[in-house]
Amino acid sequence: MSHLLEVKNLEVKFALRFGDITAIDGASFTLDKGERLGLVGESGAGKSVTGFSIINLISKPGFISKGSIHFEGEKISDYSDAKMRSIRGDRIAMIFQDPMMTLNPVFTIGYQMIETLLAHRNISREEARAVALEKLKKVHIPSPEERLEQYPHELSGGMRQRIIIAISLLADPAIIIADEPTTALDVTIQAEIMDLLQELCETDHMGLILITHDLGVVSQVTEKIAVMYAGKIIEYGPTDKVVHDPVHPYTIGLIGSIPGSIPPGEDLKQIPGMMPTLTAIPEGCAFNPRCELCQEICTREIPPLEDKGNGIMAACHMK
Repeated sequence: MSHLLEVKNLEVKFALRFGDITAIDGASFTLDKGERLGLVGESGAGKSVTGFSIINLISKPGFISKGSIHFEGEKISDYSDAKMRSIRGDRIAMIFQDPMMTLNPVFTIGYQMIETLLAHRNISREEARAVALEKLKKVHIPSPEERLEQYPHELSGGMRQRIIIAISLLADPAIIIADEPTTALDVTIQAEIMDLLQELCETDHMGLILITHDLGVVSQVTEKIAVMYAGKIIEYGPTDKVVHDPVHPYTIGLIGSIPGSIPPGEDLKQIPGMMPTLTAIPEGCAFNPRCELCQEICTREIPPLEDKGNGIMAACHMK
């Protein structure tokens, strides 16, 4: 049986004056109907670029240089931008980090929702308005008729994010890509938004790709995790396995830095150093300057992503 989404050996480069640099290097993963996948890593790991690549939203000078992206059996990585527009926002929707930057401040919520739907469906404005109201109710917006007449600045951050989710649901997509959807929200609203996304996956059987740096959030929402570092997926497997029995030292470090993951009284673990820039990725394993298990082979050879047992794939010479 084919997967809903299959990303295979994806390579994304950016053409600069001094030559091409690689932002995504050989990323592979799958997503099935109703499944929830987390892309996790620090800033600069390549998570958002991976998400943008799926819907062909990489700005120049970025380009997909290798690999393939299949959606519903079609190789969409070969689609023109015009053809991709029929899928983007329709079959695959994206939720961006900042709802205030996503919504247009000079148009009402209703106008933006109706115009979005009219771009993808051959229906009347009255029918589009009815669908917009239905989706606002689906994301538990109070007084939805009133919200349609309001402007983005009149709503709270949590309300705006719910409206962004409602907009992403307008065309009943098969997949939602959520790029740090709770970054600008307080903790209680974050929990509500994550519960909402999980509920939508379960009731509407949508696939979800959740892009975040927060392993704690991912462990509660997703079924699979792909941990990224310097453009590569360095650990991939079922969420419960990766969280409770991680293999890669980077994943172990991320989990060890989550409050509540260590016994009371002990200090949180800290991974020394920082993510390398794309122009200065070390030889061998990119994590080797920060890794306490580093050996000579780690500075020479790039470890392949291979089966380490227990359903986990990991890229580490020492494990």
